[in-house]
Amino acid sequence: MAVPEVVTVGRVSIDLYAQQEGASFLDPQTFAKSIGGSPTNVAVAAARLGHRAAIVTKVGEGSLGDYVRHQLSRWGVDTTYIGTGDGQTPVVLAALDPPEDPQIVFYRGDAAPDTQITTDDVPEEVIRTTPVLWISFGALAQGATAQTCDAWLALRDRRAEVVLDLDYRPSMWPDREVAHATALAAVRRSTVVVGNRIECEVAIGETDPDRAADALLAEGVRLAIVKRGGEGVLLATTDGRWTVPPLPIEVLCGLGAGDAFGGSLIHGLLSGWTVPEIGMFANAAGAYVATQLTCSDAMPTIEQVEAMMAEGA
Repeated sequence: MAVPEVVTVGRVSIDLYAQQEGASFLDPQTFAKSIGGSPTNVAVAAARLGHRAAIVTKVGEGSLGDYVRHQLSRWGVDTTYIGTGDGQTPVVLAALDPPEDPQIVFYRGDAAPDTQITTDDVPEEVIRTTPVLWISFGALAQGATAQTCDAWLALRDRRAEVVLDLDYRPSMWPDREVAHATALAAVRRSTVVVGNRIECEVAIGETDPDRAADALLAEGVRLAIVKRGGEGVLLATTDGRWTVPPLPIEVLCGLGAGDAFGGSLIHGLLSGWTVPEIGMFANAAGAYVATQLTCSDAMPTIEQVEAMMAEGA
């Protein structure tokens, strides 16, 4: 079997999306079921764009774990490295209140299966040679998975590309100081780092996009990407920096937009695109998903992203 073009590591869940826009959990709601977890969504996004993508994670025994494997296989994701761990496959509830920043409730238990990944779960050669290794920051928070990711970052030794997604969830960390120390150590082993202002503050101590980019580049990162919300996204290298403005859209659900951006970032890296080309394509992919209800199901094709770019031109 060929080595995947991208291997993502971290969370997976069954996501239940409330279908009533603006309704809180106090209101009557119906829910639509999908697959979630940021690195899982990123793998789906990369597969939808035509790449060999694999997710390294674990699910619980039973029908929810079976559903994860079945759906991801349908979407073209390599499920070879989805193991079975102790405990229940996590469930996430999302209410579109407000749509751009939905309320989220996690049911992960004390030690979700995706915190139980070991170095034996994936051959060393796959981690060493995959063109893109994508580590979700949340994978560094707990259990065997945190130790495994640390070992894999050391094994990779900053060979391109090692992407760190600063997917910061406060509930997963004992305190912000621990999160900061862990993030900074991971930044120093990554070639590409992606995060919003709050995530950059946790990782590098800066919220201003330009200063955050400067700090990331000073730590040896090749490409620093700082998401600026309604002000677009900043992409920076030692050779220059570019700001891609947001596209005018009506947001249905803000969840998953960043993961679509991530899958498109991978697409651009593997395609040898320039930084501005990556930024414009990834920005349009994120905008597309923000107009859809769910995450993984909504990851766009190349044609859909190009259509979104044309509409915003």
